Amino acid sequence: MSDSQESQATIQPSEFTPLQTEQRRSAQQKKPQRIMIWVSLAVFIAAMAFLFSARSLQIVVEAEAPADIDIDGLALPFGDRYLLQPGDYHLTVTAEGYEPLSMDTTVDERDSQILEITLQALPGLISISTVPPGADVRIDGESVGRTPITDVPVGSGERALEVVEERHQAVRQTLAVTGREVRQQLHIELVPAWAEVSFSSVPEGARVLVDGEERGTTPTTLELLEGERSVELYLPSYSAWTQALMIVAGEPRVLPTVELEPAEGVLALESQPSGANVTINGEFLGRTPINLELEPGVEHRLNLSKPGFQRFRDTLTVSAAGNSTKRVALVPQLGEISFRVSPEDAQLYVNGQLRGAGDQTLSLPTVEQTFEARLDGYATVKRRITPRVGLPQRVDITLLTQEAARRAAAPDEIITSLGQTLLLFAPESSGQASFTMGASRREPGRRTNEVLREARLERMFYLQTHEVTNAQFRQFQGAHNSGQIQGKTLNRDHQPAVQVSWQQAASFCNWLSSKEGLTPFYAEKDGIITGFNPKSKGYRLPTEAEWAWAARVAGDAWLKFPWGDDFPPRITSENYADDASAFLTGRVLNGYSDGYIVSAPTGSFGANSNGLYDMGGNVAEWVNDIYTVPPDNTNLKIDPLGGQQGDNYVIRGASWTQARIHQLRLSHRDYGQAGRNDVGFRIARYAE
Repeated sequence: MSDSQESQATIQPSEFTPLQTEQRRSAQQKKPQRIMIWVSLAVFIAAMAFLFSARSLQIVVEAEAPADIDIDGLALPFGDRYLLQPGDYHLTVTAEGYEPLSMDTTVDERDSQILEITLQALPGLISISTVPPGADVRIDGESVGRTPITDVPVGSGERALEVVEERHQAVRQTLAVTGREVRQQLHIELVPAWAEVSFSSVPEGARVLVDGEERGTTPTTLELLEGERSVELYLPSYSAWTQALMIVAGEPRVLPTVELEPAEGVLALESQPSGANVTINGEFLGRTPINLELEPGVEHRLNLSKPGFQRFRDTLTVSAAGNSTKRVALVPQLGEISFRVSPEDAQLYVNGQLRGAGDQTLSLPTVEQTFEARLDGYATVKRRITPRVGLPQRVDITLLTQEAARRAAAPDEIITSLGQTLLLFAPESSGQASFTMGASRREPGRRTNEVLREARLERMFYLQTHEVTNAQFRQFQGAHNSGQIQGKTLNRDHQPAVQVSWQQAASFCNWLSSKEGLTPFYAEKDGIITGFNPKSKGYRLPTEAEWAWAARVAGDAWLKFPWGDDFPPRITSENYADDASAFLTGRVLNGYSDGYIVSAPTGSFGANSNGLYDMGGNVAEWVNDIYTVPPDNTNLKIDPLGGQQGDNYVIRGASWTQARIHQLRLSHRDYGQAGRNDVGFRIARYAE
């Protein structure tokens, strides 16, 4: 370089930085780096601490679609595994087509855990159409609507599908529902459940009713649903035609032409008085008033009968589908009753109607009559009597003063706690206290034990109107069974109790006395009757004398048979061995018919003149007396009771098994001690 150049060059001083300032700048630049290092180190240490203390939780989700899992808290995912600190966590799991699931879980100290989750699929959307439409759709038994149905939500899985339309066969099948809001469609063509049935009739124009619903007139062809159908054809003036048809779906039928028959005529039959028995052509049809349906255009034999009235007979004809009325006035059948009244100015009433004062002779219908004798200052006398054709009767009535009546006061009837009615009998007041028991040796059918003997009844007594029934006796002995004969029962409630020994009958009386607070009539030890107390007013069996008096006295008359003095009976009056019971009893009353093969319900036939039923029939009856054969010409017995003890006891009255003349007589005597199928009893007691 030249000197000039060197002189022109300016020497510049170098920048000077103090050493302390440079060091400070370098330190400031290194401080953030150190912080980052420490932070990274802390994060590393924390991460290592987390990894060292974390536990593995595997979450397995059962679903057809991918599931999203959200965990509240720090969780490191590794596929389907998560690293979590031990503790409680809340999870939310979602997947398309499934119900979201929220749940809580706990991570414990174990190194590895598995949590299995099953998501609930959303319902599928079902659409169903049918031909024809309008069918009821039921899924799992619940109706979801009528076709067509669209997008009905149904839970996934196998479902019981039922499609029902009233005129088509039901469809029942299993429906596999996908679910997850997947749409499924089903189309069903229903099969008809009917068949065509053709009807015709002669004459035509009959109304056709199917199961009670009118469907047209003949001739016609109808669509009838399958199954059993009740079909009726109706045409005025013709009888209805009815038939049950079994209809098979898809199988048409043509029924044979129905020839309709003319309808029966209707006859309204009345009688005065009402309650008459009605028979048409020998067949019992009921009692008046009654509507009778009769075959038109032919003659019918009409027969009306009623106790106390003459039988009415006629022939009649009715028109087809006609309605007519017939009224019949029955003619009374009369019997003569002579009333002898004391005092002579006492007034006599019959069935509540005044007939005059003093003695009277009246012709009255042969049914039970109620009469009263009245006079001021005297006790009224009231009784019942049944007049009989051709058998005049006499009734003696003596009125007592009120004072005398009070001394002898006793109700005309009493009713036991079992509902049994007992009537009061005062033989002395009737003027028939003394009488002769037994029968003359010249009387047809008389037996050697029917010795004539005198008796007198001075004590008033009560006697049951009916025989004791099975229902009444079973209140004493609940297991009692009257039995049966060749399939014919004797054990119905209202039949008389049979297969009852004398001891059982007497024990029944004592039981009833105790039940009503009365002193028992019979002495009883260890269930055995050992005697009786004649002063007791407790229930007992009637004495033989009481039974004979009540059965045979009819006013002034002394009856041989319950119906009178002639044999065989001309009218049905009692239950005996008739034609219908021949196969059971052998010997019967030829031509006699009482309507019962074995025993009848008590009181099925008319009462006798003393208001008592079945005294001469139905079942024979135990009485109180020990059985003996009295010697001839025995002395007068007053209120005889018989001996205190013995081996056999008297049986009185005929039964449903008997038909011979000696058995049907009211003086007939039998005996025994054990129960029989034709022996029962009625009860009695003293009134004073």
